[in-house]
Amino acid sequence: MNSLKKYFAEGLGTFALVLFGCGAATIASVSTAGPAGIGLLGISLAFGLAVVAMAYTIGPISGCHINPAISIAMLAAGKLSAKDTVGYVISQCIGAIVAAGVLYQIASGSAAYTGLPDWGLGSNGWGEGYLGEYDMVAAFITEFVFTFLFLMVIFGTTAKNASPAMAGLAIGISLVLIHLVAIPITGTSVNPARSLGPALFAKGVAMSQLWLFIVAPIAGGLCAALVRNVFIDD
Repeated sequence: MNSLKKYFAEGLGTFALVLFGCGAATIASVSTAGPAGIGLLGISLAFGLAVVAMAYTIGPISGCHINPAISIAMLAAGKLSAKDTVGYVISQCIGAIVAAGVLYQIASGSAAYTGLPDWGLGSNGWGEGYLGEYDMVAAFITEFVFTFLFLMVIFGTTAKNASPAMAGLAIGISLVLIHLVAIPITGTSVNPARSLGPALFAKGVAMSQLWLFIVAPIAGGLCAALVRNVFIDD
């Protein structure tokens, strides 16, 4: 498969993930008087279903990582070359940034729009003023553990003896479950690109906290790759 096709697919897939997922939270919060009108379940489903849709759309082209933590973990597991890892990660970040820009333009077109809050556009965060106001340690543990579990699902469902037809659905469902638990804590990242895009537009505290949503997911993914190399026969 031509590398440029794979990189474009990863950029497109990440664009869709951020637009659908962060859009579900952002547009709902701008358009309703209360908290996100579609609720925790609706936002969780938006992220998970976006992954399912993209898995069957671009999976045959690139494998549908749409997440730097996944690509780096695949590199560590020996399933992706260093060259493609760099290309994937750059494409994913570009896709996320473009999606956040589109989302910003859409959200700012509402009559109810008064500017981006500290953690606007579905930015991830922690601490005072952010959702459940969990501290940094809780946020780091959450992102590390849930990214680890997410990658274990991915490694398991894409192993040689697994059913490839069900992989996208299983991975999407696992992301829904992760969001149901982690949204009140960090807004749920488990994906550095998903965090980068909104933070660049929200700026301020969202940017200052971005490091955690890069370090913790990548560390969790690398630990999953280590476990996979030991325990999963592939």
